[in-house]
Amino acid sequence: MADPLKTLVDGVEVEVPNTLPDIRAALPEERRADFDRAINAAGVDEIHAVMRHWMLEAVPDPDAEERLARLASDEAERRGTS
Repeated sequence: MADPLKTLVDGVEVEVPNTLPDIRAALPEERRADFDRAINAAGVDEIHAVMRHWMLEAVPDPDAEERLARLASDEAERRGTS
C-alpha cells in the first residue's frame, strides 16, 4: 500500500489520495466515469501525469482555482480577448 501524501489546503494539512481506488473514491460521482476513461486510455509514458492530474482534482484547492481564474483573466486581457 502506498504511503499517504499530504498537502495544505487553506492552511490545513490534508491527505492526497495516491492509489487508483482512493483517487476514484475521492472524486465526485459525476467525475468518476471521466477518471476511468482517462486511466484506461493512459499509456505507460503518460500514466503518472494522468494520475497527478486526478489526484489534484480529488483534493480541490479553492485558492488554486481562484488563482487560475485570475491568471486566465489576465491572459485574456493581455491578448485583448476579455
